[in-house]
Parts: sequence; C-alpha cells; structure tokens
Amino acid sequence: MSIFDFAAGTDVASESGAICSRKACRAQASWQLLWNNPKIHDPERRKIWLACSDHRDWLQDYLQTRGLWKETVPLEADGSGSMEQDI
Repeated sequence: MSIFDFAAGTDVASESGAICSRKACRAQASWQLLWNNPKIHDPERRKIWLACSDHRDWLQDYLQTRGLWKETVPLEADGSGSMEQDI
C-alpha cells in the first residue's frame, strides 16, 4: 500500500522509505498520527501524518490544539496496523 505524505507532497512507497511529515524534516518516521477534520471528514475517516521521534510531540500538539488529533500509533515494520486506514 502506498501512503501519501501531504506535508512532503510525495507518495511513500514503503515503511522503510517513510519520512517525517514535519516541514523540512527528512528523518525516518516511526509514528503515525491519525487525525481528521470533523468539519469536512466523516467521523470514522482517518488521515495520517508520519512523525519521527523528535517531531512526534510537536505534530501531535499541533493537531490537538486544533481539535483534529485522534490517536498516535507506532509505524509498524511489517506494514500492518493502522496503515490500511483511509488517508
């Protein structure tokens, strides 16, 4: 499954190529921040931002402040878990 990294504007082909969504960060992502905008998305829809360990808290705080954050989960090496969520 391909993930679209909206912050970087590129497709992330695999977990090994997953990079942090924080602007100008090119570090390996190890977290998925699941979110949605209740004004435009169905309640069950989840968008995904990827985060490295250094930017996880910053990105999560950004989403929480705006009422968009839903959950933060590890980016699993085998590609399972929340990777199949609608992004």
